[in-house]
Amino acid sequence: MDGYKKIFYSQEFRMRILKWLSFIPDKQMIQFQYLLKTGRFLNLKQPKRYTEKLQYYKLFHRNEIMTSCVDKFNVRKFVIEKGLSFILTKLYGHYETINNINFSSLPNSFIIKTTNGSGTNIICKNKKEMDIAKIKKKLQNYLNRPQISAGREWAYYNVKPSIIIEELLEDIDNPYGGINDYKFLCFGGKVYCIVLDVGRYKHHRRNFYDKMWNKINVESDHETIDDVVNPPNKLKEMIRIAEILSEDFPAVRVDLYCINDKIYFGELTFYPWSGYVKFTPDSFDFELGKQFILP
Repeated sequence: MDGYKKIFYSQEFRMRILKWLSFIPDKQMIQFQYLLKTGRFLNLKQPKRYTEKLQYYKLFHRNEIMTSCVDKFNVRKFVIEKGLSFILTKLYGHYETINNINFSSLPNSFIIKTTNGSGTNIICKNKKEMDIAKIKKKLQNYLNRPQISAGREWAYYNVKPSIIIEELLEDIDNPYGGINDYKFLCFGGKVYCIVLDVGRYKHHRRNFYDKMWNKINVESDHETIDDVVNPPNKLKEMIRIAEILSEDFPAVRVDLYCINDKIYFGELTFYPWSGYVKFTPDSFDFELGKQFILP
């Protein structure tokens, strides 16, 4: 799936290519990307696969709430309105430009995010070791990126880029390094399965589980975890939260964390993996597709 990244290994260069190709209509670009990344022609007339329905979702489903929910700052309001403010991480600041950031007022550790970006997080574990000039340059490059989604994902088109700085979540006892990322695939406000990502910055691995935390025999674009992984102690509560946050949408992935039995909100993702992931066995793509009732 990521073979093209080996050819165009620079993320900035890939973004420039996307800008050059912005004249291509979304439908044609999505059809091309789907063929390139999955090796299959896209069926939009009678989509059956989950990955096909996600492409249909991009092209034809319009719900303005989705635009607010993919904005990493505005989604906080959505979570609060759902009565779930207690799962939000601490917000240290929201900034329109990098010059508004007062780094001296920030705590020793934090995470910087662009509100419309993917792969644009900057982690600071020790402010004393931080190169502020380098960080500012990197952030400005992120903010200057062309406003076109890599996967032609409609919900991101009208998000104004800005910066937020939040509490850095850490789990020092995690055997995989970093923090476990629990992704709840929801359809019509109900959790169907859970994706567990571990070792995101060290040795990224991924397992799939049903709601009862029984491991599903399926692989995607990362190695599976061979160990027996116990469910988070707050699994039932996490499922409840995911279903509250997903109730307004035909399909959405709700990302949560659970550290020392405290649940934290990650993000809402309407087009997981941009719909270009390949599952083994291939039948899982159809299984998820059955759960996804297109509007």
